[in-house]
Amino acid sequence: MKKTLAAVVLTAMLSPLANAADYVIDTKGAHAFINFKTSHLGYSWLTGRFNDFEGTFSYDAEKPESAKITVTIDTASIDSNHAERDKHLRSDDFLNVKDFPKAKFVSTKITDKGDGQLEVAGDFTLHGTTKSITIDAEKIGEGDDPWGGYRAGFAGTTEIRMADYGMKEILGPTTVMLELHVEGIRQ
Repeated sequence: MKKTLAAVVLTAMLSPLANAADYVIDTKGAHAFINFKTSHLGYSWLTGRFNDFEGTFSYDAEKPESAKITVTIDTASIDSNHAERDKHLRSDDFLNVKDFPKAKFVSTKITDKGDGQLEVAGDFTLHGTTKSITIDAEKIGEGDDPWGGYRAGFAGTTEIRMADYGMKEILGPTTVMLELHVEGIRQ
């Protein structure tokens, strides 16, 4: 009887974990992107991306709120399609990549809002400062790929303010909008 009860309890505890799958974000195949957009003097948009990052996530379609996400960004990989501007963005005036070569996001809570809509809360560390952010996300899809693997894809947006991360706001209050596209390969 004790063995049966222990088996039932153990199975109940492990069942939620058994359905979650682990994924590696497909940066090698260029199926994931971290893009940014910020106002340029109020006249136009400055856009760009981070070219080098890596991450993992666990996901269970039956329990999306149990997902876990970790992403690490190489801040020196910032790319606004202008070499001199990128050099300035890497400098002490902004990202200070010499002292802060990595940015990192670690999820802390996922809220399933229904119909594939998710609210992803987590800790974002940038420029040596960690703040809680929320990403409005959506599940794009999941399924078998043509190479015998299985993939899941998501997109999301969030906004951060440079001053919140100890960076100078040379031209006034600066908000940066982040647009995320993540496709993971199940491991």
